[in-house]
Amino acid sequence: MAWRHKNRWLRRWLTVITFWFVPVLIIAVNEVRVEMAYNKADLQKSLSSWEMTDAQREAGAVARCHGTPDEARAAGCPEDVLAATEIKHQEAQNEYAHRKATLADYLWHAFVGYWIVPAATLLVLGMLIGGIRRALRRPQRTPAASPASPPTEVKTTSHP
Repeated sequence: MAWRHKNRWLRRWLTVITFWFVPVLIIAVNEVRVEMAYNKADLQKSLSSWEMTDAQREAGAVARCHGTPDEARAAGCPEDVLAATEIKHQEAQNEYAHRKATLADYLWHAFVGYWIVPAATLLVLGMLIGGIRRALRRPQRTPAASPASPPTEVKTTSHP
């Protein structure tokens, strides 16, 4: 029944890397959740801040310029304040997109470093150990009889 335990190490390897994936995934999801919450809060803070001069503040633009640009436009925010702040808002959205890309890149490297590399290392190690065990399990071959010496013949006498 040699087939019964065939590739046992491969099944064990699959079990180990499957269970190893769970903590890696938990850590990655938690990291994404925390980092994206911070990035979204920072984006909202940047989008809700308005750059105004002293003259614009005295003219009462502070009361009308708040929230998103659409809300400010509906509240009667002057166009010069909207135009000046639009550049800052675009920079904040570009920074948010850059942070998301950086986070995705970080997570890919973490996935490779904490799951792919250990899984590949265990696979190679298991294959190496399996190969060594198989080589040690096979019987040693004895050298064949040399053809230079002919076999001796045995004479037998027959009885009538």
